[in-house]
Amino acid sequence: MLAIFLPLHFLALSQALIGEGALDAFLAWTQQPLLKASEIALVFLLAAHLTGGLRLLVIEFVGWHSEAQKAMLAAAGGVAAFCALLFALNLV
Repeated sequence: MLAIFLPLHFLALSQALIGEGALDAFLAWTQQPLLKASEIALVFLLAAHLTGGLRLLVIEFVGWHSEAQKAMLAAAGGVAAFCALLFALNLV
């Protein structure tokens, strides 16, 4: 998803350089429900990647505990979902 997002982001920046009308047309196109849903999914996946990486760092430096793994995995998923929810509520 990030590989698709980055070219679109660069396209938006190039539209801003072209002029105000071009940027407004591009921003109007981004108001489609499918694009908003994909943005929310992208934020969720990036937050899940971040929290999963932090969980692995804790495992590496603190040690492996099977009981704590379930709690850390649930916390990572919860934080990712919370970030996506905050982003979604900000879009409304």
